[in-house]
Amino acid sequence: MSNAPPPTSTGLPKVDAAKQAIAANTPEKLSGFALYSRFALAGAVCCSVTHGGLTPVDVVKTRIQLDPVTYNNGMIGGFRKVIAKEGSGALLTGAGPTFAGYFLQGAFKFGGYEFFKQQCINYVGYEAASNNRTAVYLASSAAAEFFADIALCPLEATRIRLVSDPTFASGLLSGFSKIAKQEGFGAFYSGFGPILFKQVPYTMAKFVVYEKVSEAIYKRVDKSATSDGMQTVINLGAGLIAGFAAAIVSQPADTMLSKINKTKGLPGEGTTSRLIKIAKELGLRGSYTGIGARLFMVGTLTAGQFAIYGDIKKALGATGGVEIAKT
Repeated sequence: MSNAPPPTSTGLPKVDAAKQAIAANTPEKLSGFALYSRFALAGAVCCSVTHGGLTPVDVVKTRIQLDPVTYNNGMIGGFRKVIAKEGSGALLTGAGPTFAGYFLQGAFKFGGYEFFKQQCINYVGYEAASNNRTAVYLASSAAAEFFADIALCPLEATRIRLVSDPTFASGLLSGFSKIAKQEGFGAFYSGFGPILFKQVPYTMAKFVVYEKVSEAIYKRVDKSATSDGMQTVINLGAGLIAGFAAAIVSQPADTMLSKINKTKGLPGEGTTSRLIKIAKELGLRGSYTGIGARLFMVGTLTAGQFAIYGDIKKALGATGGVEIAKT
């Protein structure tokens, strides 16, 4: 009996050898848990690094929001006052909750965004998703942020308490346990409404603007011929614009979140009544207190997030993401 070539063989040894060499050098396309876990890890790292690195700016921004009478000289003046009154170490207040909280939030936010985009494609089909991609971006980012905020809220409440009252506790673990012991677990979620009100519009604006700016750029630039370095620069630029848009959209809720987490409510006072009272006290102008510091902070960290996210995805072999943009 003659030996037949294997089903994948062309019968030509040189051609078969060339095919095998190409296959060996072609990275396996990831899917399922292997893909989304990489998205989540990249998101966790990019958010924790950027938010953690900007802790000093966040400290000053929060102080301006909570005590605008004392901190009334803008961001630079706020830095000087914090250092003069409490020392330079005060600028790192809340760094522990910031790193931990945004590591969890970043995993859910970026991993969830890619996951929910794929679910939209599965549900309506690729062509319909691509034709209605703005709606897909909005729905996917909103769903991802909802779950991300469940993870973030307790740590954000702890961070704000530490920043607003440096004598409250010495760090993340002591602050977290003190709130739980004195006020109960529900206190960690007293700001859940404001954090959703802040983070969901913020994330929707962030991803939609980033996607739209990137799409506009790649309509003029061939992405396949763009170097890795230039793609990082494009991610930085698109992220910066997205960050400015997201900061403006979410600033009123960010101020309310700082206010509601500063102190515990009065006996019998619900979250909704507290929010209404805070909103009346602030007014529209007051709700944008600290916008200069926040534009700088959010623009910088969003640009950094998308640049780091893209680079880590490449390093992990999870390139591209769930793409529905028309370029």
